[in-house]
Amino acid sequence: MVNTRSQTKMADNADLLALLAEMKKSMEKGQEEMKDRMEKGQEEMKEEMRKGQEEMKNQIQAHVESKIGEIKDHVNSCIEKIEEDVQSVKRGIGEVKGEVERKIGEVKEKVQVKIGDLEKRLSELEDRPINFPANPDLTYSSGQIPDVRRTNVLDCFQNSV
Repeated sequence: MVNTRSQTKMADNADLLALLAEMKKSMEKGQEEMKDRMEKGQEEMKEEMRKGQEEMKNQIQAHVESKIGEIKDHVNSCIEKIEEDVQSVKRGIGEVKGEVERKIGEVKEKVQVKIGDLEKRLSELEDRPINFPANPDLTYSSGQIPDVRRTNVLDCFQNSV
């Protein structure tokens, strides 16, 4: 078989076409693999981002819960301090109230003693006869004491003079 130049060229071209077709297939296969890898990489990146976001969310939530716990502890300690202050004020009020009641009792006792003294003096004054020394200028000559309610006071003294 004698190959002519054109046959050889055609055979070479056919080989080249076959090689090109094979290269095209290989490139398409490579592109498909690359596309699959890119899609897989994108999915992996999305998953990593989701995991990162979830982790950040958990960290933020833990931080917020920690701060809430600190605030609750602070509020509770403030409430305890206020309750202690209230109890202290109540004790102070109780002490002052006791002191006031004691002083009121003392004053009542003193007032009762004074009332007793005044009642005793009044009683003594009521029981004691009025002893005035006899003054001849003031005595009534007839020996009788006129009823002052019915007589003019000046008349009583005029009769005795």
